[in-house]
Amino acid sequence: MAKLIVVTRDGTEHAIEGDTSLTVMEVIRDAGFDELLALCGGCCSCATCHIHVDPAFAGKVAPMGDDENDLLDSSSRRDATSRLSCQIPFSADLDGLKVTIAQED
Repeated sequence: MAKLIVVTRDGTEHAIEGDTSLTVMEVIRDAGFDELLALCGGCCSCATCHIHVDPAFAGKVAPMGDDENDLLDSSSRRDATSRLSCQIPFSADLDGLKVTIAQED
């Protein structure tokens, strides 16, 4: 288990414990955050699990793949910290990771 800090759309920070065998999306979903829709269930086909990764962790998360990059291009909320949470394996190395759930497009 490792700590994940989730900032909801209203700016509230929530510290949760997450299983390091899951993705960041699964940790957030399993903790009951309804704002993160994750409609495709983690198949990298919908971009409804869009988050912003705290810049302090930018170099620690897995690199972005082409499919993820293409899906994020469809978001008007994309910025340099944008990622799809289904594409980030949660690990002990990411203990304390802070992510913000992206505003809806």
